[in-house]
Amino acid sequence: MDSRSAEMSKYAANAMLATKISFINEISRLCETKGADVGEVRRAIALDRRIGPHFIFPGVGYGGSCFPKDIRAVISMGGDDPEMVLLKAVEAVNERQKGILIEKVMRHFGADLADLTFAVWGLAFKPRTDDMRDAPSITVIESLLKAGAKVQAFDPEATGEAKKIFGDRILYANRNYEALPGAAALLVLTEWNEFRRPDFLRVKQLLKHPVIFDGRNLYDPMDIRKLGFQYYSIGRNDG
Repeated sequence: MDSRSAEMSKYAANAMLATKISFINEISRLCETKGADVGEVRRAIALDRRIGPHFIFPGVGYGGSCFPKDIRAVISMGGDDPEMVLLKAVEAVNERQKGILIEKVMRHFGADLADLTFAVWGLAFKPRTDDMRDAPSITVIESLLKAGAKVQAFDPEATGEAKKIFGDRILYANRNYEALPGAAALLVLTEWNEFRRPDFLRVKQLLKHPVIFDGRNLYDPMDIRKLGFQYYSIGRNDG
């Protein structure tokens, strides 16, 4: 393979994966308005070997050091001829998706979040890293702060990086449960294994209100509601 084709292959691979993520996130929004469950839709289309199960998990958008940078690079390379219409849409969908939990928070609590505190689990753009480059958590937390809210956050690895971004504008917990006391709701932004099976009774006792906004669809809506929570997730028509 010649060097130009090798370089383009790398860009094309990341662009395709980012496209799959934005596609399922777009479908998740449609599912919410039409009463469908994006989890069921995802499982169905994953059975088609031409599509497969990878990179079609809905959430609060992609981030990190590769996808955002490479999408922007390909868009820039294309310029006006040929204009990268599809990848511009992929990027726009991803940026919009980063705000989906804020939309849900404001529908629940109202646009003015002054005097409310929110617990955030997950700061890194994905598990097993401290990377916060273009992380959805930045958009979510900045939006909460702009609306007057306070934020108590925990991440197993990314606290140091978060301090470079937010400084002392938010509180940093040493453990996941330490972020909960007095919070009006819990927002889950990164799918760390530590967050997949929490002690929900303890979570409910520590929160001021039993409300969870699950940006990674980690929990089963029926199970959560049976425990007395108000629960919001992505593309599952649950609130």
